[in-house]
Amino acid sequence: MRKSKCNRSSGIGGQAVLEGVMMKNKDDYAVAIRKPNGEIEVEVDVFRGSAHGNKIAQLPFIRGVFNFIDSLRLGMKTLNYSASFYEDEDAKESKLDQTLDKISGGRGESILMGITTVISIILAVGIFILLPYFISSLLEEYIRNASLLAIVEGVIRILIFFAYVVGISMMKDIHRLYQYHGAEHKCINCIEKGRPLTVHNVMRSSRIHKRCGTSFMFFVMFVSIILFFFIRVDNTALKVLLRIALIPVIAGISYEIIRLAGRSDNILVRIVSAPGMFLQRLTTKEPDEDMVEVAMKSVEAVFDWKAYLNETFGYEVDDSWLVDEPTEDVKEEETEDVVEADADADDDTAEKAAADVDDDTAEKASEGAEA
Repeated sequence: MRKSKCNRSSGIGGQAVLEGVMMKNKDDYAVAIRKPNGEIEVEVDVFRGSAHGNKIAQLPFIRGVFNFIDSLRLGMKTLNYSASFYEDEDAKESKLDQTLDKISGGRGESILMGITTVISIILAVGIFILLPYFISSLLEEYIRNASLLAIVEGVIRILIFFAYVVGISMMKDIHRLYQYHGAEHKCINCIEKGRPLTVHNVMRSSRIHKRCGTSFMFFVMFVSIILFFFIRVDNTALKVLLRIALIPVIAGISYEIIRLAGRSDNILVRIVSAPGMFLQRLTTKEPDEDMVEVAMKSVEAVFDWKAYLNETFGYEVDDSWLVDEPTEDVKEEETEDVVEADADADDDTAEKAAADVDDDTAEKASEGAEA
């Protein structure tokens, strides 16, 4: 009997960094960087988040808050690591760095990273939560209905987020970061489609994925509209305070939605996921083969994809399958419906996964996927 589609999530995730990709599997993570000399540097480490060993922090709707904070921490850490390969070797340590190192006993970099994270959160709250409220409050003279005003505030919030994404995507460095973001998604989609992890198979996979942080941010915007809709207080200061206080609640609900989206494929999940997946066309770009190679190194450092294909799709990968075919004429599968680009493997998938093997081996792989 064929396994349910909702059980085919690999559980791995990651993010793009400067000239590289970070992949995380449970507590293990790997950062693969294309160094200035063209070599690929891979660092593997363990990251135990704030929820590790804390049963309360692992409860539904609560775990999302801790997961969000941990993602920010790990993201900043890996971004700083990737940037270290491209720093000016002749650049001297700033006086601020020297002072922080002296005060903290050599922990200046960690403290600076923490300060940067806090400032980033404050700016995000100010731009995406408070600014839309103050803009919409200017319309109170023209819109007397409180419910309609709350919806207008939500629309403004989404428009600001959309403008932000479009604006930074025009920057050259961000464009390359988005290419590595696309390479990260393609690797995960390749595996979850039941294909051996080769450059050829990754390049033909979709760069859109339901569990993406872009989709998470859209869910945050969407959930905030619903929650703020029910705020019925007249005091401006209290309205602002409630919006800030509800941020952990919004993050917790959004996390559960995106977690469900990654494990389910019903029509409701498809509808809810569609806007966020559309936005991913802006935050991901088509990578080149060198970028895909970097992403693959990161995956292989923390995830046994061969064992995953065997357990999930029912066939063992022969090393002869890993010989790449020319990819110059290969187009990614985004010509399909947006949701289908992220759907789990169906009856044809096992045959596609064995695209590099002879007919007899491919037939066995297909039979294994149906087992």
